[in-house]
This record gives sequence, structure tokens and C-alpha cells, in this order.
Amino acid sequence: MLGSKKKEEAFPVNEALLNVITPMGLEIKRNSLVIGENLGKVYGAVRYPQKVDMGWLSKITNIPSTIVSVGITPIDNGSLISAISKSIVQQRGAADSAKDPLTRQRAEKAAEDGEKIMQRIDQEGETVAMMSLTVMPIAQDEANFTKVCRRVESAFNIQKCKVRTLANLQKEGFQSISPTYPANSTVDSIVSRIIPMSTFVGGFPFASSGYNDGRGYYFAKDSNGGLVILDTWERGNDRTNSSFVIMGVAGIGKSTVVKHIMLSEYMKGTKILCIDPESEYKDMCRNLNGSWLNAGGGKNGRSNLLQIRPAPRDDDDETDKLYTDEGNGMSDMALHMKTLEIEFSLYLPSLTDMQKAILKQTIIELYNQFGIFWETDIRQLKATDFPILSDLHALLEKKAEANKENPVYRDLAMLLYDAAAGSDSFLWNGHTTLEANSRFICLDTHDLQNASDNVKRTQYLNLLSWCWEEMSRDRNERCLLVCDEAYLMIDPQVPQSLVFLRNVEKRARKYEAGLAIISHSVVDFLAPEVKMYGQALLDIPCYKILMGCDGKNLQETKDLYNLTDAEQELLESKRRGHALFIIGSKRLHVNFEIPAYKFSYMGKAGGR
Repeated sequence: MLGSKKKEEAFPVNEALLNVITPMGLEIKRNSLVIGENLGKVYGAVRYPQKVDMGWLSKITNIPSTIVSVGITPIDNGSLISAISKSIVQQRGAADSAKDPLTRQRAEKAAEDGEKIMQRIDQEGETVAMMSLTVMPIAQDEANFTKVCRRVESAFNIQKCKVRTLANLQKEGFQSISPTYPANSTVDSIVSRIIPMSTFVGGFPFASSGYNDGRGYYFAKDSNGGLVILDTWERGNDRTNSSFVIMGVAGIGKSTVVKHIMLSEYMKGTKILCIDPESEYKDMCRNLNGSWLNAGGGKNGRSNLLQIRPAPRDDDDETDKLYTDEGNGMSDMALHMKTLEIEFSLYLPSLTDMQKAILKQTIIELYNQFGIFWETDIRQLKATDFPILSDLHALLEKKAEANKENPVYRDLAMLLYDAAAGSDSFLWNGHTTLEANSRFICLDTHDLQNASDNVKRTQYLNLLSWCWEEMSRDRNERCLLVCDEAYLMIDPQVPQSLVFLRNVEKRARKYEAGLAIISHSVVDFLAPEVKMYGQALLDIPCYKILMGCDGKNLQETKDLYNLTDAEQELLESKRRGHALFIIGSKRLHVNFEIPAYKFSYMGKAGGR
């Protein structure tokens, strides 16, 4: 025996790995595939436009619900130049012999394009390559699959590209897309086209991945895993303010996203104010050594309705000026009387016009008794210099005794008893104790849970007016006001409350301030009685975070923001942490992957 054959060793099969990289089942049809529970179809790009824009390839390789494979093979420039030269001669001949004007124009244009690319290759050193592009839309049901296929065909048509279904080659097409197979020569022979490398690089599919302002903070990741780095105080083009609107159904991760933004802004030096109806921000406020104020009846959270707050002076804008030393515009007291009229209308919606008129007269008389007049400089007064509601109630009682023939004073005294001495007196009767002595201030209104809507709306507007004073105090200090459960401000009978909120949102940019409107549904803001003002609240913010929703809310959101089918599907899927993020006119599908260290600051309430 001259030799022996070495015994071949058998390697064990890794079943777990096979299960990971192979589908549950695969059925190949003439024009489609069934991959596990998904339907699919492989298309090949067979024509590209003669002229393309920067980033053109990203628009056809980042289509939602698709898998794309792009292959690049460098080729010899010399042989290509010879082929292009022959093509130019043929096109020139076709143009000279053509009788049809359209055919002649097309031939001349093809010859001109050939000469240009030949010059770029021969004289400018342009590198060329064979590019192949295959795309496979996938979906779990027939209706969505049809939508995705139409979306793919439409996207290619818009870019003046042409795709064709790889009929009878679905298996080979699937292999060319799969990362576990090499390029398929049959598919490449159909879809490969010669393109300049500069065209490919300029349209690179990952060129649009992420979003970066160059400064700011990590905000989220886009659908391709690219980082979204945002500076919310950036100005220019269509970014004119730093306000947010955040919408989404309960349980979708909305509160966690809000806390993530608040923490990021706080770390960048922004002053944070938040009105918190659900006591969700209490732990975070205390973890950051902030000021937690119980604005639902606590001693440290009282805000006197009758305290006049100084109006901000817009010296740089004459059209928005409220008061000057020359007496132009409206005084602080006059402006506060308008705010009081809204607050009393919210609190006592049954007030008649006559009762309102007499109540305003009485309040003016009360101010005069305390030495406060139209021209008084409010900035020189302390919180204890203003009357309180029990003073107003006492004056109404006194007038009721002196004018027994007029029942209006008696009625007003009875209507205001609760606010002056009854159950609501803990909210409003007394001098203001709210103080902004930290960079994180939480106004907790959780104790109002069982209060009537009238009380909630009145307190919400009262706190908002206090916050506006803080936001407009210093033009050089960045300040973000977070209004959670903003629907509490909405009263169809008193739309002026929304007008106030809208005006704050419009003017905040002048004071380096921003407003975040957070709610469950856009429908609340689009009721016919308040749509004129409510829609503005949703339109004005430059930053819109739209999370999962359905039903009428989804339909209203689609109509309001002109959502595409893909964007509508994203919201309808209601995936936790995923959102459509609108930055000015740019739209991104983002995933809020929040760093773990932030959760230690957020506390247990809400979100998480």
C-alpha cells in the first residue's frame, strides 16, 4: 500500500445560525416572492436620467419598506472612450438623415451628451464604472404590498429613472439583494449601466443619512441609523423659532421624548419652565435641584389673579410695542384687565355682559384704592402691594349693601365667594408666592385632577401668564416653556385663552424663548369653534414631533400636515419611540434611542 487517504473530518451544522440567516419559508413566483410572512418583488433599474441632482440616488434607495442593493464595478476607460466615440458618430449620422424633427433633436442631444462625457473621461480624468441597482419592496399583506410597489415605481419615475420587474428571475434577483450571495451575472447583465463615479458619489444613498446642525445636542437617530444633531435655537431659512408641537397617543413614549428634550436643553444652559398636570416631572425637577411648586393649591405655588404683571417691551419692533413713556400703546394695567376678563370668563362662563362690565369697574376701583392707576409703573411694586380676591369680594359686598336695588353686586359677590373664601381660595386668594429661583421650575397642577374644567382652564391660563413674564424678562436668557396636556387650555366658549397662547408662541422668538405644546390629539385644537386659533398653535412651531395615532386623529393630522402614504403608515404603526420629525420643511423618520444615563434623572412617573 503506497499511501492512504486522509480521513475527511465532518463539521457540525450550526442550526441556530441557519435559522437566523434563512427565512421561515420561501416561495418563488414569476413576478413576486413570498418570504416567510412577507410579500416581495424584485425590480431592476434599467435606465437613468442624463442629468441628475445632488443626492438623487438617496431618493430612490431610501424608500420605506424596501430593500436595495447597489453594485459598482470599475471598468477600463480606454475601451469606453472608443465605444462612446462610435456612438457619437452614429448619433450624428442619425440626426443628419432624420426627417422627423423630434428624432433629429434626440439624436443631436445624445451626440452632445456623448461628447461631454468623453471630454470628462479623456481630458478631466473622470472615472467610470458599471452600476447595478435592484430594489425589493416588502409588505405583510396584499393591500400594503400594492401601495409600496406603486410608491417604488413612482419614486423612480419622479427621478426620471426606469425600473422593470425581473420576470422569471425573482430567485436570481433575491440572491443579488441578499448579503449571503455574490452578484448574479444574469441579473447584472440586465441592470448594469455605465455611469461616471462623480454621479454615483454625488447621489450616494447615505449622503442624506442623519441631520447635523454642526452644534447642539444628540436628538435622535433617523431611519437609517444616522445621528440627528440639532440646535433648536438655530435661525435661518424656514427655521424662525424654537417652539415644538408634540403629538401622540398615550403609551407611545411621548413623555420620555419630552423629558429627553428638556434634559438636553437644560444641559445646554436653557432655563426650563413646565406646567405639569400629571405630576410627571416632579422627580426630574428634584433630581436637577430645581424648584418644584405645587400650583394646585400649595403655599409655594399661589398666583394672585389680581397681581398685574409687567408687559414685555418690544423696543426693536414698533408694530409690537405695548407701552412707551410717551403714553403710546396700552399700559400694564390695561393689558392685565384684558387678561382678567378672559380668566373670569373661563372661571364663570355664565357671567353676562352687564356683570362683566360691573366687575371690571369694581376691579378698577379696587386698584385705585391700593394706589394703582393706569399710568402706574408696575415694576416698582412688590407682590404684597396688590389687592387679593378677598379684597375684591369685600368691596362687592360693600357695594351690594349700598346698592340694594341693584342685584348685580350681590350676584357677583356670591359667584366669587369660592375664589375668595371657599374651596378655590387656596389657588388664588393671597399674594403670589411663585418664585423663579432656579433653572428648572415645575408648576405641578396634579391636585386639580378632580376640579372642574373651568377651574383647570383658569389656573392654566393664570400660570401661563406668569410663565410669559419669566420668559420675556431677559432677552439674552434662553427659556423653554413646556405645556403638557395643552388641551386643558381649550374652551370653545372662550377661544381668547387659545389666542393668548398663540400670541405667546408668536412672540416668544423675540425673547430667545420657546414653547412646547404637548397633547394627545390634534382634533382637540381643530374644533370648528377654535380652529382659527388652534390650528395656528400647531402650524407656528418649527419643530413638530408626530408620534403614533389612528382614527380621526390620524386623518386630521394627515390633512393638516399633508402627510404622504409612507408618513401615514409610520404614524398608524404606533411604534414606541418612533416619530415623524418635521424641521421647518424637512421631514425625517426618527427613532428616539435615548442614552441610558438620562433615565436616572427622569424619575418613574410617565414615559419610561
